[in-house]
Amino acid sequence: MQKLTNRVKALKNTPIFSIIESRIKDFEKINSLGEKKWFDELCFCLLTANFSAKGSIKIQENIGDGFRTLNEPSLAKRLAELGHRYPNARANYIVLARQHLGSLKKKVTGFENGRTARVWLQEIKGLGMKEASHFLRNVGYKDVSILDKHILNLLFENHLINSIKMTPKRYVEIEKIMDKLSEKFSLDHARLDLYLWYLKTGQVLK
Repeated sequence: MQKLTNRVKALKNTPIFSIIESRIKDFEKINSLGEKKWFDELCFCLLTANFSAKGSIKIQENIGDGFRTLNEPSLAKRLAELGHRYPNARANYIVLARQHLGSLKKKVTGFENGRTARVWLQEIKGLGMKEASHFLRNVGYKDVSILDKHILNLLFENHLINSIKMTPKRYVEIEKIMDKLSEKFSLDHARLDLYLWYLKTGQVLK
């Protein structure tokens, strides 16, 4: 634990601090934007399950408005061309999610906080707790943890958890550990995730 503490504190005194703060501002900007941008971020997070963030970013940049306009076969074809592992399933999830286009932002912001909004978001096919948390962070929420394999492995390596196996109940339990880390490092969950992700991957993405 002390080793992890020292590593995070050290990063605050490097250029990574400015990079992470810039990324946080990007998320806050998305929070102020309209429904279309929120829906695009939802689609991005639907893509990330069992797939890479970097690959999903590339797809998001290439497809753009197609998340909202392409029919399911055409969308699946584009996802396949861009290298997604599960083009048919993800195209289906995105098309189904369009039923929330027009009310997504209003619905999410109507909840008390990110954690209560996350409960509703999981009703959207393809969004588990991790993907819902990822979406919330990307639209400016700072009170949820994105417990992907990189974060879980880092917690395991530092003896903060005894297994990386995940269930919804386990997610909530580990998020409580992240609450304590957030307080210890004086970082909200959005920033904490970016610092820990950088320690494990050497990258700051989204």
